[in-house]
Amino acid sequence: MRKLPRILVVEDEPAIAELIAVNLKHNGFAPTLVFDGEAARREVDAELPDIILLDWMLPGESGASLARSWRQHERTKQVPILMLTARSDESDKVQGLDAGADDYITKPFSTKELLARIRAVLRRRSPETVDDVVRVGELVLDTATHRVSFRQQELKIGPTEFKLLHHLMKNAERVHTRGSLLDRVWGDHVFIEERTVDVHIKRLRESLGEAGSLIETVRGAGYRLSVVGMRAAAVVSADNPAA
Repeated sequence: MRKLPRILVVEDEPAIAELIAVNLKHNGFAPTLVFDGEAARREVDAELPDIILLDWMLPGESGASLARSWRQHERTKQVPILMLTARSDESDKVQGLDAGADDYITKPFSTKELLARIRAVLRRRSPETVDDVVRVGELVLDTATHRVSFRQQELKIGPTEFKLLHHLMKNAERVHTRGSLLDRVWGDHVFIEERTVDVHIKRLRESLGEAGSLIETVRGAGYRLSVVGMRAAAVVSADNPAA
């Protein structure tokens, strides 16, 4: 029997939590409900869920703090997190994404939208159908092992940033609009604002460190991964081996 995707619902309002759980069960998911950060940590420590639906405002430790903590640990950094919150300002959304959330949904939300976002996040987490190793200069991405390295040094990349980088590397030098990146990385049936792309590009650049400069912002158009700068640096290095 196929195992149902396990979803940890961290929500301090029982009525909302129960409503979410009922809809998840009716749509082929296995929800587990907890009502505060301490209980959420115990559940994650016991067994990793397939996705975490995480309320921002919780008694004790906030959802943003939990997300940030999970992203910093090797065991939990790959678990997708969907932030649930009544805070709808753009700055709040950016803060939630910066904390490590893969997506952000504002209360009140429809069941259809919630399920679409969950399925989209799970699709992004699924392994590639074909194992693939992509090399752009000294930047290497391996879908089979889900590893990224630059100059033979392994880099820590989140799940959404990994898929975003894979797409950019497979299509190096091409300019990608925010809309096209949403379609190819997040899926064309997901209700996500284009601002989300900017947040994940920023996070990807930070994860890449020195290699982050390969991702260029094309004013008025979007983003591209360019190897021009890398090649120029390689030429300088070859001409000045002692440098």
